[in-house]
Amino acid sequence: MAQSELDRLTQLLAKLPGLGPRSARRAVLYLLKRKDSVMLPLALALGDAAARVGPCVQCGNLDTRDPCAICSDPGRDGAILCVVEDVADLWALERIASFKGHYHVLGGILSALDGVRPDDLKIPELVSRVERERITEVILATNATVDGQTTAHYIADRLAGLDVKVSGLAHGVPVGGELDYLDDGTLTAALKDRRPV
Repeated sequence: MAQSELDRLTQLLAKLPGLGPRSARRAVLYLLKRKDSVMLPLALALGDAAARVGPCVQCGNLDTRDPCAICSDPGRDGAILCVVEDVADLWALERIASFKGHYHVLGGILSALDGVRPDDLKIPELVSRVERERITEVILATNATVDGQTTAHYIADRLAGLDVKVSGLAHGVPVGGELDYLDDGTLTAALKDRRPV
């Protein structure tokens, strides 16, 4: 392998989240030492994923089929819709296996600094989906950041005229969390969203 090919592979791997140039070089060396057991199967898997995986036309999840396995599952409650910023958030909620409804991936969040407007996201599709399908509840599962909360409030305003319950995720003290280690925003949210014991 020529040096330019090594550099190209290192530069491509360095574009992955969490990998800088040094980590990418270590990954390249690891792959090259394990060509048959890791590198070639990885290359085949990447090619297969690039050719077969795409977004679900209904929710925006990534899958090899369309509609995706979640949207096609008859055991899920189609009346409850969980709105998430991106596919990683959907996967996080699926990992805990507590939500049995459907999803809607926005494709980002509103951000004045980054120039992301409502029409840049899948908000119009969400509104028409709520109108078209028999949705009884929309759960806004955006991140607890300023932009995430701005996005949630904007969506809630857009859904205000429709006959649908709009709720959000609870914010506050995490399970196992100690008050002394929590930031001020988390403690404020926990006090504000307190519940009876």
